[in-house]
Amino acid sequence: MLLRIDAHRGRKAVGRIRQKNEQLILSAAEEEFARHGYKGATMNSIAQRAGLPKANIHYYFNSKLDLYAAVLSGIIELWDGTLNELSADDDPAKVLPAYIATKMRFSRDFPLASRIFAIEILNGAPNLVEYFSDDYRTWFRSRTEVFRRWAEQGKIDPVDPAHLIFLLWSSTQHYADFGCQITAALGRKALDDGDFQIATETLTKIILQGCGVKVSQNGAGSPRNARLGG
Repeated sequence: MLLRIDAHRGRKAVGRIRQKNEQLILSAAEEEFARHGYKGATMNSIAQRAGLPKANIHYYFNSKLDLYAAVLSGIIELWDGTLNELSADDDPAKVLPAYIATKMRFSRDFPLASRIFAIEILNGAPNLVEYFSDDYRTWFRSRTEVFRRWAEQGKIDPVDPAHLIFLLWSSTQHYADFGCQITAALGRKALDDGDFQIATETLTKIILQGCGVKVSQNGAGSPRNARLGG
């Protein structure tokens, strides 16, 4: 029994070390891919940023492409999982503000992830060929169906659901992808939590009113002040 317990403890320790190292590598890779793109980043620069020998990077990830795929996979799971939570039975007045707030939180907390995805798309998405397959189109149609059902039920105005989703994506991710433009325009070094709160409330009000969802004057869609404007 003692031997089994010790072995179990050993496996748990190895598992923790592996998880810690993988997260360290993925964080370093995210920085390098966001700064230099897939072609510009190297396994050596990722190893240096992670503070690990290059051999360790190859131990966990066979190639730069494998590592890049792991980073992209994490980004996609983060975003798609949030949109998956929307259902035709939901009240859009409640779930859309929550969705917008979550996407804005991602832009605040994971800006590098959004930029990596944007760079990949701008380059023609060469590493996302499998992702943008028939399965992706089936998934996307299932998401537009939620908005179509809401319109049928009178919960929102009959707007084109695909372009509404594109608007939700672009407006929220703008704060990550074009953060330096926003801070320059506002004369700030960085946006703080208050800025993101006002931006979230502004987007929520405009988007919900634009698709016919009633928004309480004191509710989530009503900005408290004009801080982002000056």
